[in-house]
Amino acid sequence: MDSLTQLTLGAAVGEAVMGRKVGRKAMLWGAACGTLPDLDVFLPFGDPVKDFIYHRSFSHSMFVLSLLTPLIVWLILKLHPKLARDKKSWVALVWLCFMTHIMLDCLTVYGTQVFWPISDYPVGWASIFIIDPLYTVPLLGGVIAALVMSRANDLGYRINRTTLSLTTVYLVWSVAAQAYVTSAVEDSLARQAVSYDKLLVSAGPLNTLLWRIVAQQSDGSYYEGYYSLLDGHSEVTLNRYESRTELLTDLENHWPVKRLRWFTKGFFKVWQADGSVVISDLRMGAEPSYVFSFIVAESGNPHLSPVPAQRLPANRDLRSLRNVWNRIWSADSS
Repeated sequence: MDSLTQLTLGAAVGEAVMGRKVGRKAMLWGAACGTLPDLDVFLPFGDPVKDFIYHRSFSHSMFVLSLLTPLIVWLILKLHPKLARDKKSWVALVWLCFMTHIMLDCLTVYGTQVFWPISDYPVGWASIFIIDPLYTVPLLGGVIAALVMSRANDLGYRINRTTLSLTTVYLVWSVAAQAYVTSAVEDSLARQAVSYDKLLVSAGPLNTLLWRIVAQQSDGSYYEGYYSLLDGHSEVTLNRYESRTELLTDLENHWPVKRLRWFTKGFFKVWQADGSVVISDLRMGAEPSYVFSFIVAESGNPHLSPVPAQRLPANRDLRSLRNVWNRIWSADSS
């Protein structure tokens, strides 16, 4: 998820594990460990596609982070030698901050290679959006309470534990809601005789009431629409879009094409812009504006010429959030 949420989660976990023993130091180091895996965004992997697919790879591996835990604990105790008696608790704090970070990322749609190097499969459950105030705000409130309240009565510590528990319940709710929506969408598509090869049900922007649907067909064309938990038993309304997958016929062995096909789990569209062949990740964004789009070839004479990948600027229209909000409450707003 976003950096603020991960920092806050780390601080909350740190406080819950060791706040009573070491005070605010637990929160400080928890926040640092909650932030550390995402520092891979500053690593130059070589080109835009590599930056895209290698973010959340080794830096988010449960094995790598488990091996890194003793080193971080050694650093902490080097800086705070008087706290060496609590070494086991520090190990628990650091490891739990790392694990909760990657588990939270696994619930987003992006793709987290949590089992690297044994497997590079990008886990992306898609049950929560990358930014969700209903998760972050209560968590932040608990951390602030623990930060500013007196340690004498333990109230701040207990508030932090409570908000950490409630936000965990919210994550469980998001998975349950996704399962319900997936079942409702499958039933609706069956009644409408809509055929598809793959189905993606992902949390809508900033909430878990509205869910985005992408049903992709074997020829690359796809349906897109939304389903709100407030829709009741109404049918899912989808719009169909074409994908120029034939443009990839001579590009199947082009490295960016192969890796984008793999990382998106096949949820991509192919289109042309000013003579360039572009691949867009259908999982993030909405028609026609997608967050990740890459030029992979240029028009030649007479054939397409593979080119080093170039990322197109993301077209973020904040006005679309109003449409999302309206769609939550009314199917007529879709």
